[in-house]
This record gives sequence, C-alpha cells and structure tokens, in this order.
Amino acid sequence: MSPTPLEVTATALFALAVAHTFSVSFFHRWAARFPEGSVAENFLHLLGEIEVVFGIWAAVLVAAIALSRGGSEAIAYVESQNFTEPLFVFVIMAMAATRPVIALASRAIGAVSRLLPLPGELAFLFSLLSVGPLLGSFITEPAAMTVTALILRDRFFSHAMKTSTRYLVLGTLFVNVSIGGALTPFAAPPIVMVAAKWGWTLPFMLGTFGSRVALAVLLNAFVTTAWVWKHDPHFRRTSHSKKAGAGAPWWLVSLHLCLLALVVCTAHHPAIFVAFFLFFIGMVDVTREYQDAPKLRESLLVAFFLAGLVVLGGMQAWWLRPTLAALSPTQLFFGAAALTAVTDNAALTYLGSQVDLHALAKYALVGGAIAGGGLTVIANAPNPAGFSILKGTFQGGAINPLRLFAGALFPTAVAAACLWFL
Repeated sequence: MSPTPLEVTATALFALAVAHTFSVSFFHRWAARFPEGSVAENFLHLLGEIEVVFGIWAAVLVAAIALSRGGSEAIAYVESQNFTEPLFVFVIMAMAATRPVIALASRAIGAVSRLLPLPGELAFLFSLLSVGPLLGSFITEPAAMTVTALILRDRFFSHAMKTSTRYLVLGTLFVNVSIGGALTPFAAPPIVMVAAKWGWTLPFMLGTFGSRVALAVLLNAFVTTAWVWKHDPHFRRTSHSKKAGAGAPWWLVSLHLCLLALVVCTAHHPAIFVAFFLFFIGMVDVTREYQDAPKLRESLLVAFFLAGLVVLGGMQAWWLRPTLAALSPTQLFFGAAALTAVTDNAALTYLGSQVDLHALAKYALVGGAIAGGGLTVIANAPNPAGFSILKGTFQGGAINPLRLFAGALFPTAVAAACLWFL
C-alpha cells in the first residue's frame, strides 16, 4: 500500500466531505446569525445543503489535480470517471416523481393495505415500508425511493409525528430500500456493479438473496409500524387519510410506465435513456393538466451529490481494495456494512469486484454493502433522493445525520442477521 501524495490528498478530502455531511446543521445555525438575504447567510445555507457537499469537495480535488499536474490532467481524470449512475438517478427520480406514477403507486399500496387485518393507517404505513422498497427490485431503487418518500411525506410526515418516530421511519425506509432491490440483478446499484462480471442472474438473486431480503424488509416494516403505533400518540389521534391526487387517464399512466420501463432497460446507455427522458419532458408539457411541475431541481441536486461522490471515490482504491482483500468472509460482511456508512456501497462492491474473491466472499461483500446501505445519506445512491424529498418535514428543514444513523441501527441489525445468519 504505497499511495501517491495525490491519493492521500483525495482521501483527506473524502474524509472532510464525510465530516461535512455530519455538520450541515451547524452551518444552518451559523447562517441564522447573519441578516436574512445577505451573501454570508446564503453562502452558509449553501454549505448546509447536504446535496452540494460532495460536489464542493470534488471541485477542491479537481483544483488540486490541476495545480499539481496541470489542467489537462485534471480534465482527463474527470473524464475517466463513469457518471452514468448520477445521470440515471437524475432521470429516474424526475420521471418517478410525477403525479400519475405517485397516484398509481399509492393506490397499489393502499390495495395491499386493505388486505391486512390492521387499522387503516397502520396497514398503509406497513405496506408503504414493505411493498414500496420491494418494488425497487423491478422499477430500480432510485425510483422506489422517490415514490415511497413522496407518499410518506404527503401522507404521514406532513402531519404531527414525534421527531424520534420520523427518524426511525426514515432509517427503516433507507435500509429497506437498500436491501429491497436485491431480488433482481438490475435494480440495486451495488449489485449492478458486479452482476454481469460474476454471472449473477435473476434465478441466482431470487435463490440466494430473495427470501432473506423479503423477510428482513417485512420484519423491519412490522417492528417499525408497531413501535409507531405504541409510542407515538400523534399517529393514533390524527387522521392521515389522503387521496392519491387527481386521477390521470389510463393511457397517460401507461405512457409513463412504458417510458420508465424503457429507461430502466437502457440504464447502462445514457445516450439512449436521456433521449427517452426528453420525450418524457415533452409528454409532461403536453399533458400538464394531469401533471405537477417536474421535480428537476431536486433531481439535479441529488445527481450533483452522486457525481461528487464518484469524483472523490475514484481515488480511494489504494486503501479500500487491500482492506477488502485481507478480510475473512464474516469480517468482510460486517466490514462492508461498516465501510458502506462512509462510502457509497456501489463503489465498494465495484472495488471488490477487482479482487479475486471466492463465492462466499462475494456474497459477504454484497450482502454487507446492502445491509449497511441505510446508515448514512452517502451509503446508498438512492438515499440522497429520499433525503431531499423528506428533509423539509424535519425541524429546521434539515435531517440530523447522527439521528438518522441511530434510527437505522435496528433495521440494519435485522437486515444483517437475515442476510448472514439465515
């Protein structure tokens, strides 16, 4: 392990970016000391937006490369990185956050909840935290996160709910989405990174991960729902019933679903799925009487966050790869879960795919990476989407990373137990 000075600098900047994500509330409090609308207040609020954190520190890294090796080297480094995932998340998040898709998903979750022998809103919350994340195996995790977070915001978080309850529900959502996409080889970013190289097919995913993932998702949803019902009196007293929004004609819903399917099928070909996205933008404009304003700003900020993570993560192989190679399967599973909290799990599994691993070690790496994917906002690519959608419902318009970590600990332990000990 002999890192270059630039690699050491990149790792130091990565560590600063991680520390920055845990300090966003400090910048918001600092901004409040300055006159409203002043340059200082706006700048500090910008530093307090978690979506821009990794983009800022990635820019510092690119500047450092330019100063030490020249501008052409900095450009070459940026161009050598793969930005398909941030671009895909931008497109799929914008397309999934439309009124027809949200209304359809809400009706589907509501239909499942009516089959359960539970009170109405309790059944809906359980269905939302279980069915929503499991849909990620088919419509991709970013789309599942977007749809589920929007319904959660409008149906539950917009009403009175204890802060501790919000963090538990948020942690459960993040963990369940991270593992809920593991039923197929094309929906979860950390699995997409290795599926083709390791020959992980649909039957393999269903046979290896399927029952474990489904059990963990259902257990997490059940425990969280039961805790909310028992410990949050606001939830029991408040009527949350809300219609899924103005209906859209069946042909428009079908068009949305077809375009979503086409984007998912071409997820590795940005030139193609961006073309479908442009068709989608045109369709939304033509059918605007059935649409809400496209959530382009929110989607772009999430993509910017992930792009910064790609730039900074591109120089972390010098310490991640030997660390992964030196661990036993059990150490690898729990080590991957822990490392995922401070680095994107897709980057982690990609680096692991460059190491010669046996079958159990491969499972341990991916299983640990998805089990730990809900601990922080950077742990799993869809998390920034949920963070962006839900942060406005928390006190001060910000989500405390430490409280998110605490809220995700129990669901993470359940996921780890199901994936490793069963």
